Amino acid sequence: MSQSEMREHLDTDFFTPALPRVFGHRGSAGTHPENTLESFAAAAAFGVQYLELDIHTTRDGEVVVSHDDHLERNCGRAGVIHEMTYADLATADAGRMFTLDGITFPFRDKGIRVPRLAEVLAAFPQLRMIIEVKQIAPSVVAPMLAVIDRAGMRRNVLVASEQQEPLDEVRRVAPEIPTNFSYLESGVFINAMGTRDANYRPPADAVEIPHRHESWELVTPESVEFAHRLGVEVHVWTVNEEAEMSELLDMGVDGLISDYPSRALDVIRRRAAARR
Repeated sequence: MSQSEMREHLDTDFFTPALPRVFGHRGSAGTHPENTLESFAAAAAFGVQYLELDIHTTRDGEVVVSHDDHLERNCGRAGVIHEMTYADLATADAGRMFTLDGITFPFRDKGIRVPRLAEVLAAFPQLRMIIEVKQIAPSVVAPMLAVIDRAGMRRNVLVASEQQEPLDEVRRVAPEIPTNFSYLESGVFINAMGTRDANYRPPADAVEIPHRHESWELVTPESVEFAHRLGVEVHVWTVNEEAEMSELLDMGVDGLISDYPSRALDVIRRRAAARR
């Protein structure tokens, strides 16, 4: 069964750009403060067609872009996002803790904020996005979809989560939007591959997994072939070294999720040039 046949129920442009795909992980998190407009702008300037980002909601219902539910790691101050108003959150310095060498902090006191999802979508309407739901309760699905719809971006997104609840909700209320596999669904996928389960049916459109987890090799030629036979894409996170990028591309993975999207794009371009 082809990928196009598996996606007949979807109304999406997310999978339109040519393979392989490079996803700017939290923008360009290796070079700029993650999940900020500055990080996303850097990734876009490198030439990516895809961004990956994470969302939570504030106490007053703003959908904001942050991996953590707290401010300590990135902003260097106390604060739990869902307990804060956006006005309070907007005073945090989202560039405060970013450093390349552990000594200097080049983005500190530059006015970098935790952005609203609406701001990111408005700034990069030409890009596709993986929107990863981090917050489980209260559900962010309805406000997230409202923001996406106001931006006219429903065809350009894939909703992701490691948790089952938000994926089930999106699949129920917005079945035309592609989703990834939850943590549990990824485990079932790997088990079905190992047992060669002929009755297995994939629950979603993209399995997004690390290359390895502890002692397990999750992304192998066999798992990629199994996914493709089912019409499912394989996106691998978080891939930052060129040798590993090439190894995964040799296996036929569909996408690399990287803190250094410029590096991944360079690897793909060099490989394309070598084939000419």
